[in-house]
Amino acid sequence: MAGEVLVDALPYIDQGYDEPGIREAVMAMVEEETRRYRPTKNYLEHLPQLSLHQFESETMKTEFERLQSRLPMEMMSMKRYELPQPAAGKTTDVASWSECVDNSWAQLEHQATRIANLELMARYGCEAWKAYNATLVRMLHQLQKQLQDLRKQIQEVNWQRKTSQTEAGEKLKNLEVSWVSLVSKNYEIERACVELEKEIATLEADYDARKKQPHHEQPPDEKREQQKLQRDQPPEPQGDSEEPEKMETDAGIPSTTETGKEGEEEVTPK
Repeated sequence: MAGEVLVDALPYIDQGYDEPGIREAVMAMVEEETRRYRPTKNYLEHLPQLSLHQFESETMKTEFERLQSRLPMEMMSMKRYELPQPAAGKTTDVASWSECVDNSWAQLEHQATRIANLELMARYGCEAWKAYNATLVRMLHQLQKQLQDLRKQIQEVNWQRKTSQTEAGEKLKNLEVSWVSLVSKNYEIERACVELEKEIATLEADYDARKKQPHHEQPPDEKREQQKLQRDQPPEPQGDSEEPEKMETDAGIPSTTETGKEGEEEVTPK
């Protein structure tokens, strides 16, 4: 699918990341790629134009202008906390005395407000701080719970990654063993095919040589085969053939002892 990135790294299975020089080599490759990388398209063009003066107030603008002009910063004015008298030439001026009286009333009201704030803080400050601290503790517990949930999710993601990578590693190992076995078998088959091709070529050469020889001449291979068969054939037995002939002669011719006895019997008178 479009937009998908195939990650071929298995950090739970791959080895060699802790070997010396690996991290330096990887960082060198990253630096080389970042040095050669030149973006050809502004990837922020879909965002509106950045306004740097949107949140600047008049005081901030005045201060920035002062910094650009390198002017010294004005000292804090303490005039509002002073009770000056009218100038020496205006001691009889009612307006000057009225201004001084108004300034005195303002200072008195300011001090009265500060005293009221101190009294309120003395009466309700402890409870207010307790409520504020309770709010902070409640916020802390909520943030800690969110942190625990995030850590749990991170751990689950890591366990899932480890499980999937372990299963993928076992599958890769089995596939590698199968690949090695198939490659070995293919090598043996190729070697057997080469030997068969050599044998076929030899037989074809012998067949062509036999075809070229004349028909009345017996090939030397056939002569050798016939001689071998003659050598391997057992000889005919001779003792058995002589004994029947001897038996025949014995049966047809009487022995000398028997003829002598018969003659003696005939000569003897009765």
